[in-house]
Amino acid sequence: MSNSYNYDDQAQFYPFFILTLTSIITLPLTYTLLRKPSDAAAASRVPRIDSSFVPQDAEIIDAQRAKQKRKELRLKRMLIAATGWLVILYMVYLMVVTARHAPKIWNPYEILDIGMSASEKQINSRYRKLSVTMHPDKRQPDPAKNESLEAINDHWVEIVKAYKALTDEEVRKNYIEFGNPDGKQSTSFGIALPEWLVANASGPYVLLFYFLLLGPGLILLVGKWWYGMQKFTREKILVTSAGNMFREHKERMDGGDVVNAISSAAEYQEILAGGKANAGLGRLEGKVLGEEDVGMLAKDKTTLEEHDDAVRRKTLALVWAYLSRVDLGDKTLEAEKYEVAPTALRMTEAFTSISIAHMTTPTVLASFHLAQSLTQAIPTAPRRMPLLQLPYFTAANIKTIEETTSTPSKEHLSIQAFMSLPPEQRRALATAAALTSPHLSTAERLARQLPLLRIEKTFFKVQGERYIIPSSLVQFVVKARVIPPGTPKADIPALKDSDLTDPDPAEGDLKAQKEEIEQHGLPLVHAPYLPRDKSPKWHVFLADTRQNRVAVPPFTFSTFDKKAFEDDGKGGVKPTFEVVTLKMQFQAPPQQGEYRFQMHLICDSYVGFDEQREVVLNVEDASRAEEVDDDDYISEPDEDTIAGQMAALKGQPTSDGTTQPPPPRRPRRQIKPVDEESDYESGTDEDVDSDSETDTDTDSDGE
Repeated sequence: MSNSYNYDDQAQFYPFFILTLTSIITLPLTYTLLRKPSDAAAASRVPRIDSSFVPQDAEIIDAQRAKQKRKELRLKRMLIAATGWLVILYMVYLMVVTARHAPKIWNPYEILDIGMSASEKQINSRYRKLSVTMHPDKRQPDPAKNESLEAINDHWVEIVKAYKALTDEEVRKNYIEFGNPDGKQSTSFGIALPEWLVANASGPYVLLFYFLLLGPGLILLVGKWWYGMQKFTREKILVTSAGNMFREHKERMDGGDVVNAISSAAEYQEILAGGKANAGLGRLEGKVLGEEDVGMLAKDKTTLEEHDDAVRRKTLALVWAYLSRVDLGDKTLEAEKYEVAPTALRMTEAFTSISIAHMTTPTVLASFHLAQSLTQAIPTAPRRMPLLQLPYFTAANIKTIEETTSTPSKEHLSIQAFMSLPPEQRRALATAAALTSPHLSTAERLARQLPLLRIEKTFFKVQGERYIIPSSLVQFVVKARVIPPGTPKADIPALKDSDLTDPDPAEGDLKAQKEEIEQHGLPLVHAPYLPRDKSPKWHVFLADTRQNRVAVPPFTFSTFDKKAFEDDGKGGVKPTFEVVTLKMQFQAPPQQGEYRFQMHLICDSYVGFDEQREVVLNVEDASRAEEVDDDDYISEPDEDTIAGQMAALKGQPTSDGTTQPPPPRRPRRQIKPVDEESDYESGTDEDVDSDSETDTDTDSDGE
């Protein structure tokens, strides 16, 4: 028997095939797009600080910002996913509107119009009646029913087959075995594709497409995904860049050293590809090295001149030009300057992770401070002027203001200090520095919207315990409020005692313990020179000042448990003065004693908003926790009480007038230290006998 192929010309089945293939690609791709919103998408849903300030190179910055958004929105994947969904919808439409043609099973009883229990006599009688009315010699085509002579002949042939299938033994056997009175039929294969796609000359091309798709295509796709994953680190930077910056790391680094380290990243090669690295390099270096206000030390200039690689040399010069807001006098160089800035910020964040791994406090601080400078386009120390974050303030008029206010030469005037001056004095200083009254008003309005986090109280605690014992799991709690610079004291509400406590959920209340606290975001960073949107983050870590080492690595907070800002009704934001809680958790030292740390609270987006204070962790001897257990012991009931009688019936001990000792209690399970040698240094060599509870206050005044 021959084989036959049936194609899906009526689009009954091929939409299912196309739908399946498209879904395999579209659904996972859609999941990756929706799993975590991109920075640009998330940024569009948060409030913004209102300011009418427009920087000098606004057009170039806006163009670079649009370019960065296109990268962050992942337009290629979004376009592929949208195309996939359009194909899926069209296939679903075809499946809905296409009429189904189900194959009809050959049934002789149905053809003869008799019941399946009919006898042979009834079958013969029915056949004779049909031969009188359905025989081609006795039946004429009916034009009203669109009948033809060929259709009448075919119908009569079917009647004869049905009659023989029920009366002739050989035909009946064929029907029973093969389902057809003519015996075994040819094998039919259904192909869920239109005939025009695979028939005739199209066949070899379709086979070639399947071969390329399931052969080299699949291998290349998986290989590209795998090697693409291996090329990047967890911080989404190239592994090559991470290796280069790791080699550049030193124990003690300042801002200039960190700038030099991040310039070794390989990501800049894409920005300065082709001849861009050498184009305008001489003019750029002349501007950077010749400007007096560029915040480069002599060693930084020497480092720039010593580099031989054109990409790294130009990258380094562009970063310094961006930090110092140097006017390069060339639109191409200006565009490259602002294009390099977001990449430099991303590399700085990655280098911060490398610095934290080395646990050296000066380098960690230098990395955080460079991130602040890159966000605000402000030079590194010693020209790190916080007032440059305000609109219309320049290095020249800031110098005039600082000289008038007798600011110490080693310390620049902060926004908080400037806004704390009386309004009349601020206006006088602005006039002396050639700042107009409208410009000063714009700067003051902006300052009153900045998220300055003021610490109100800090303390250590162990959840559910009164004392901190060796190797226990300690929480460091920071209670703070967002109070923007220049906020009148009369507008700041008084603190409540409940605002400065951190109650633990009731023991056994699993719902309260598992409940997730709603988090609230903050306004996007006001960074008019940075061509990308950024959300502020705060980092809290503990350092050992004697060893200049990080004792507890930074914990990062991008959201708060309370709403810190709300809409002011004028297009900007205003503070709510809610007390927010920041917690970091770590293991206590394995030995009792008094441990002193330097707490650092650092904002990665604003210069001058950092806070430091000394905190003390008192680790008590484990016996103090056992004493608490003894104090909490409940005596047995008296024998003459109902409770005592019930206890006696249960075989439990009762109090019969004599003092019964409490049953032995199993000591609390302690976390076994990995090593008896502590990385922390105790402030005393003797046991500290203290009546203080677990909540070890460090400072209650954040003023």
